Amino acid sequence: MSLYYRWKNFEEEEDRPDKPRRFGVTEIRTPHYTIPTQNVLEDIFESMGHFVDGVKLAGGSHSLISKSVIKDMIEMAHKHDVYVSTGDWAEHLFRGGPSAFKQYIEDCKQVGFDTIELNVGSLEVPEETLLRYVRLIKSAGLKVKPLFAVKFNKSDIPTGRDRAFGAYVVPAPRSNEFVEDVDLLIRRAERCLEAGADMIMIDADDVCKQADSVRTDIIAKVIGRLGIEKTMFEASNARTSEWFVKCYGPKVNLFVDHSQVMDLECLRGRNLGKNHASVLGSSYFPF
Repeated sequence: MSLYYRWKNFEEEEDRPDKPRRFGVTEIRTPHYTIPTQNVLEDIFESMGHFVDGVKLAGGSHSLISKSVIKDMIEMAHKHDVYVSTGDWAEHLFRGGPSAFKQYIEDCKQVGFDTIELNVGSLEVPEETLLRYVRLIKSAGLKVKPLFAVKFNKSDIPTGRDRAFGAYVVPAPRSNEFVEDVDLLIRRAERCLEAGADMIMIDADDVCKQADSVRTDIIAKVIGRLGIEKTMFEASNARTSEWFVKCYGPKVNLFVDHSQVMDLECLRGRNLGKNHASVLGSSYFPF
């Protein structure tokens, strides 16, 4: 086992494998408010690169940086066994037609990207077209990660307002349309996996913000159908990461901000604290 893990004392059944990992994957986004320079990424990889499996260049940031700089950044990530993924950008190229998308794939391959992300909600293309894009990316030798979003109707989210003890509050009507949409999402994701997709990214922000009280059965349904190794969830904050690890263990794949990596890794190890507050407040480092 790597030197990095000697102080963590993982339980045997929850041990963390070395990279490349098939489960317990941690993917990070580049800093939103800092230019994703080589120095910034180098600081991240040098300090906690062993806990980072992949990095996604947020949004279309890579389109604003020269190819030579992007190539240097990707090569540095690869030295730390970190894969590099595009952000939400492919959908902007479809206005140029199929040839523009093919050129985009070729450009990504030339500079060294490992994965191309497809935001299914933004693409707004027929299912067969989506599957054709998946196969096109795979035929170029790259990995593909479709991004699906789980959205709630307002009636499904608790209001959270205070009320007097014993006062009656009329329940908001629930909609069956939400569940049907999730079933459709899962079916489309299953077809993407069959077409060769390597991972399904789930943007379940509405679920995560109300993780303790809202339709968490939907997350269980997604994992049950797609499998925990083929599903990655976007964790928008430390509380969300804590909820996922608590419910599904250290093997759950999560996409987090770069500032949450150490917090998440401690939660996976269940060694420095039971929740994110105790991890952040701990000053115990037994090495």
